[in-house]
Amino acid sequence: MSEAAKPDYVLPPALTSRADLARLVREIENIDTDLEAQKARNRSTGGTGYSLPAMSHGLGDFLELNQLDIADDQTRMKLKESMRKLKEHAPVMHLTFAVDADTESLSKLVAWLRQEIHPQALISVGLQPGLVGGVYVRTPNHVHDFSLRSHLQTKRDIMIREIEALMGAA
Repeated sequence: MSEAAKPDYVLPPALTSRADLARLVREIENIDTDLEAQKARNRSTGGTGYSLPAMSHGLGDFLELNQLDIADDQTRMKLKESMRKLKEHAPVMHLTFAVDADTESLSKLVAWLRQEIHPQALISVGLQPGLVGGVYVRTPNHVHDFSLRSHLQTKRDIMIREIEALMGAA
């Protein structure tokens, strides 16, 4: 990836989906609203102090990873704008599993995607028990079926021939 194409922010591995990103955006907007309200109260009362509201671990990790100070007005404005754009335009890979995937595995998968595919890649996870096992992967350009069901369908003729051979030998 060229230096010109370097993303504005690094996403923590626990932030895996567009929904996670939307929660992060809402939290940043809420903090901004709270800090602006504190400033307005201070102007009307002559006060000077303010306190940062409590933050989620996800936002804390994000701010630490990107070395950002959310108390800074300019940083917060740029962050809100960039995160809204990212929420709309981040590359998303849709994964459909036969069973629920655990959070740790999804975090590892996202870390790999961000290392190998795109540094701000997100995933969308679905559930389809009919896959039997494996995964169905969909991107905007490609569809890949790595399910056990698909694999068994491609080997159907071989299985029938082997079963018939066993039946004939008996």
